[in-house]
Amino acid sequence: MQTPLPYLIVLAGFAAVLAALAWLARYIRRRGSAGGGLSGALAAYEEAFRATGHASHHEIRQQAERKAPTGSPRPKKT
Repeated sequence: MQTPLPYLIVLAGFAAVLAALAWLARYIRRRGSAGGGLSGALAAYEEAFRATGHASHHEIRQQAERKAPTGSPRPKKT
């Protein structure tokens, strides 16, 4: 019968890595230092692997930047 020690070592290492990543994510969110770099990395990922999502993201941004149409400058007749 084999000992479960190698499996426990791998499991402990995996748990340690996940705990470190969770701590890092919380630390970055708290400091707010994930802004530009993370946004750029996610935009590159979206552009490469999700072309339709990337295109719709740009369309949504353009729609948000558009101004609402203004009324005509003529006064209304009453």
